Amino acid sequence: MILKAIQEPCRILCTKETQNTLSDSALAIMKRVIHDYRLDDAFTQTKHGLSCANGSEFIFRGLQYPDRIKSLDAIKYCWVEEATKVSQDAWDILIPTIREPGSEIWVTFNPDELADPTYQMFVAKGREDAEVCQVNYTDNRYFPAPLQHEMEWDKSNDDDKYRHVWLGEPRVISDAQVFNKKFSVCPFTTPDDVEVFYFGADWGFSQDPTALVRCFIRSDVLWIDHEAYGVGVDIDELPQLFDAVPESRKWGIKGDSERPDTMSYLRKQGFKVNGAKKGKGSVEEGIAFIRSFKHVVIHEKCKHVADEFRLYSYKRDKLTNEILPVLEDKHNHCVDALRYALDGVRRGMGSVANFSASELGL
Repeated sequence: MILKAIQEPCRILCTKETQNTLSDSALAIMKRVIHDYRLDDAFTQTKHGLSCANGSEFIFRGLQYPDRIKSLDAIKYCWVEEATKVSQDAWDILIPTIREPGSEIWVTFNPDELADPTYQMFVAKGREDAEVCQVNYTDNRYFPAPLQHEMEWDKSNDDDKYRHVWLGEPRVISDAQVFNKKFSVCPFTTPDDVEVFYFGADWGFSQDPTALVRCFIRSDVLWIDHEAYGVGVDIDELPQLFDAVPESRKWGIKGDSERPDTMSYLRKQGFKVNGAKKGKGSVEEGIAFIRSFKHVVIHEKCKHVADEFRLYSYKRDKLTNEILPVLEDKHNHCVDALRYALDGVRRGMGSVANFSASELGL
């Protein structure tokens, strides 16, 4: 897009489903690329975007304001970023708006659900006037080693997640999914007046992931604002991993009680770790408790929590395909950590007064 703007004077619209301010837009990406290619002298930031010395203009607008989109004219190029959840109504407004001779609409997205309008229009059904290019980690010559390690683990141990996260295949929403329609993933700011944070940890076995989550409760809504996640994490690497979550040394952490050696080590490193209560039916009770909240909100940066909430499912009968009242033992490392975090709340210790000093990290 930047090269197009330099080559000829044109108007370029950069948009996404929801954009309230320039800070929500792709402006920061544009400015970084401009700087990397030493083109700073050619571009100037304006009130609504960027202008080029030759008269080209970048405009950043959200698709949630259809009148502001329809009022635009002479748009030669349009980039729709994060287009996964762009509604059909938004597409019906946008596409006729980009009508300059030779105009193009560029769409970038990570597939989510099979029924999403963007996936249906451009991939599943296809348009004769659309060129579709799938890009995965295999196309990235700079694919970093930590992600390579995580990808290989998913490829060997979790085919559903591997195909969705790493190969970009859409997931199919069904009644078998444990948290179907119970959660949302979005950016949010954690309030300064949160009285209690709950921390939970699931320990990795061999090449299993280790996970730490932080959450809090407001008006019967469960908010998850931080995660730490690593595959093949050695015990001496745990402090560094856990320190990535704010205040993890201040508050108590509930962990899997079957790993007393791990908890003992972390306590010696300054973490207030205790074992969560476990027993027959504790998994089902913990899941039921999470579902009992009015809603669960997951911060968009907690990608592994979000992945598991999308994929965690009940088993199906292999002969009848009917949903069974049995949980699949996969896509559940962050979910288990969340169950442990809420262990005390579930057992009737929801108020600060009912917590022991050690469990509150005091």
